[in-house]
Amino acid sequence: MGRYDGRVAIITGAARGIGAGTAKRFAEEGAAVAIFDINEEQAAGTAAGLGGAAKSIGVGVDVTDSASVDAGVARVLDELGGLHVIINNAGITRDNLLFKLSEDDWDAVMNVHLKGAFLMSRAAQKTFVEQKYGKILNLSSVSANGNRGQANYSAAKAGVQGFTRTLALELGPFGVNVNAIAPGFIATEMTDDTARRLKIDVEEFRKLNAEANPVRRVGFPEDIAAAAAFLCSDEASYITGQTLYVDGGAKI
Repeated sequence: MGRYDGRVAIITGAARGIGAGTAKRFAEEGAAVAIFDINEEQAAGTAAGLGGAAKSIGVGVDVTDSASVDAGVARVLDELGGLHVIINNAGITRDNLLFKLSEDDWDAVMNVHLKGAFLMSRAAQKTFVEQKYGKILNLSSVSANGNRGQANYSAAKAGVQGFTRTLALELGPFGVNVNAIAPGFIATEMTDDTARRLKIDVEEFRKLNAEANPVRRVGFPEDIAAAAAFLCSDEASYITGQTLYVDGGAKI
């Protein structure tokens, strides 16, 4: 038996990268997984490739739009028959130094990371509170501690940690655990795109980041998936309001 047999999980921004890696782990552990992504075709393709014994679906959802979020959650409840876990993973970057950072760049990042987590959590909490059970996991980042050229992203990810602690206080009495993971450098298409934007070879970019932490390697989506699978499990039922840094020791 898997830890997630009979459970239904929604993972946002899960068509690729950390989200896809996490979806794969949950499906392998028995969960029925709903892949939420702005691109429904990619979401459906990722869902189809998950494997696992339970049904998985891909749903086109704009996490910054309340009607889209509510419709997506309603579809999951109808097609998968329940909801037990949501992982707010959807994210974008619009990096620039403050004097070059546009208002649109600020708003876009805040909306996806913070408003998206708020709308998804609000949509799920009704089901969670009624059944006296639920797991919310938010994706923060080591950038929450500040990172040059990422005023918008750093502020959003710091906000995610405050949001996490507040929801833990509000929802804990109703059997809902709320935690966050703050990844360090994770080798994904998004970080590869950052290397290309900085005009640095991808492998060299990864090597430089590996040298910046004690374990001397970069992280991979599977590293975040393993932490997520624990924090959303019943084994972690006495853990709430916490942010777990999964960064190879970079925060030490």
